[in-house]
Amino acid sequence: MIWARHWKLFTKLGVAALGLGALATSGNAENAYQGKFTLPTETRWGSATLPAGDYTFVMTSASSQYRLYIRGARVDAIIMATTTDRAVADHAQLNLVDIADVQTVQTFDAPELGRTFFYVTPTQKHVGHKEARQKTAAQTPPATKVSDNRTSIAVYTAGR
Repeated sequence: MIWARHWKLFTKLGVAALGLGALATSGNAENAYQGKFTLPTETRWGSATLPAGDYTFVMTSASSQYRLYIRGARVDAIIMATTTDRAVADHAQLNLVDIADVQTVQTFDAPELGRTFFYVTPTQKHVGHKEARQKTAAQTPPATKVSDNRTSIAVYTAGR
């Protein structure tokens, strides 16, 4: 009977110690990648629209999902890459394209991680049946057509 009481106490203490150890480890966990950048104009990045300004970012894991936690003065966002490839750039940068007069992040080069991250960008809309039958006097390019205007923004990283 005494043995059972000691076993329960030992089990409770063991679970508590494991829980405290897990909390201490997660509290001291080092971020995989972090840095800062400045957007000169309002910029679309994935599903978020970020106003012009200074931002910091953190990637907590360099092994899966490639999720960036972005913090600015007026906006916080979580951005997830759609795909990745090996990095070819020699310095960290955001690569933007002008889509319908809106700056949009297309890729993020992170040479310290050896990766280039790709993000969702709007695509050209297809003409529906009703729109195809209507005749218009002036043909204008679609609003989401990607122009040749590409921009790169320097990213200052704290490395791995």
